[in-house]
Amino acid sequence: MTYVIHGATGAQGAPVATTLTAEGKSVTALTRNPDAAVDGARVVAASYSSVTDLTDAYRGADGVFVHLPVGAEEDRLAFANNILTAVREARPGRVVFSTSGFPIDPATGGAVATLAAGLADSGVSHAVIAPELYLENLLMPYVIDSVRERGVLPYPIRADFPVSWASHLDIADVTVALFERPDVTGVVSVGQYPAITGPDLASAFAARLGRDVVFEPISPDEFRTSVAPLIGEGPAAGIAEAYRAMSAMPGRSITPENSAQKLLDVTPRTTPEWLADMGL
Repeated sequence: MTYVIHGATGAQGAPVATTLTAEGKSVTALTRNPDAAVDGARVVAASYSSVTDLTDAYRGADGVFVHLPVGAEEDRLAFANNILTAVREARPGRVVFSTSGFPIDPATGGAVATLAAGLADSGVSHAVIAPELYLENLLMPYVIDSVRERGVLPYPIRADFPVSWASHLDIADVTVALFERPDVTGVVSVGQYPAITGPDLASAFAARLGRDVVFEPISPDEFRTSVAPLIGEGPAAGIAEAYRAMSAMPGRSITPENSAQKLLDVTPRTTPEWLADMGL
C-alpha cells in the first residue's frame, strides 16, 4: 500500500511519514525540494500550484495526507481548489486532511472550509482532522526562550481560556489510524480533553524544568511581531487576526462525541507527555 504525504519534511507531514515508514508502509514524500531526503520514503517534487503534479502524485495511492501551507489566503484557496481537482481526477483510495486548526464552517469561508466541503462532495473516502491549537506553537523562540530565561510563558490567549491542545505527533497517530479505518469519515476532533488553560501549561513546564513558570497573556499584535520573522508579515498578520477573533470565544475545546478518543481509541498526549517526547 502506498501513502502520499504532503509536506513530508515539515512539522505536520514528517511525523506522518516517519510513523508510516516505521510500520513498513510505502511512502511517497511530496516536497518542494527535489533534493530533499526522507528516510524510507520515495521523494517526489510536487507543487500545490500544479494540478498536474498533484494528480500524478495521487494516482494509484491508497492514502493521501494533506494540509495547507501557511501563506496568503488567496494562495491557499487556489491550492485547495487544485487539490480538489487532483483528487477528483486521480481518485486515491482515501484522503486525510488536517485543518491545522482553521475553521471548517462553510459560513466562515476560506481555503480550509473550501477543501473540507469539496472533499465531502468528491465521492472519495476521506476524513477531516480538526485540531484546535498545536503544542508545537510553544516551541517558537519567542515563547520557549522566555520560559527558559524568564520563567514566563507568553501566549495570545486569556489566562482562563481553555484549549484542547494537540501535538503534531498526535496528528500523525490519528492520520495512520484513519488510513486503517475507512469506516470513520467526516470530522475527527483531536486534542486533550478536558481542555486546559494557560496556567495549566505553565505548571506542566514548571514541573518538567524544575523551576517556577508563570503564564502571561499577550496581545495578538505582540504575537504577530514575534512570529513575523519566522513566517513573514502577511501570514503573521493573518494569525494575529485569528487570535484577535479567538479573544471573543469562551474557549477552544474539542467535543467528545467526534473525538479521536471516541472514534479511534487514540488518546492525544498530555502536556507532560508531550514535553517528555520533545526532550525538554
